[in-house]
Amino acid sequence: MRLTKSTDLALRTIMRLAVTGAEPCTARQVAGEMQVPYSHLAKVAARLQHLGLIETRRGRGGGLTLTAAGRTASVGQLVREFEGVGDVVDCEGDVPCPLRQGCRLRMALRRAQEAFLASLDPLTVDDLVASPTGPVLLGLVGRAPGLSP
Repeated sequence: MRLTKSTDLALRTIMRLAVTGAEPCTARQVAGEMQVPYSHLAKVAARLQHLGLIETRRGRGGGLTLTAAGRTASVGQLVREFEGVGDVVDCEGDVPCPLRQGCRLRMALRRAQEAFLASLDPLTVDDLVASPTGPVLLGLVGRAPGLSP
């Protein structure tokens, strides 16, 4: 299973926000540190805000901050929110698979997907930023591509 870029960025964004606590940072700053387009990060941030995992404030002193719910959010649930609950393979697509009526692969892949997500369920954002990850993330804070540390 491969996560979408949006899911990956959502996870990295909340991890980034978790290491700086209540100190807000701008979406442009996070986009620069994560080396992703600002427009993509802005869309992901809007979705995270809608889920109640981050707060956004405009203007002077504004920015993105992680909520208490975001800090304790289940990584498995976050992945489900961003990835959806669809099958790993599309058996009913434009050209339906001729094996779909008696195929055992589809169910095996569904069980594997459920096991993958279940293994992420007990993990929280706080777990993800425990050492050694937290210090590495702190090293990125304020660094944009092309700037010296």
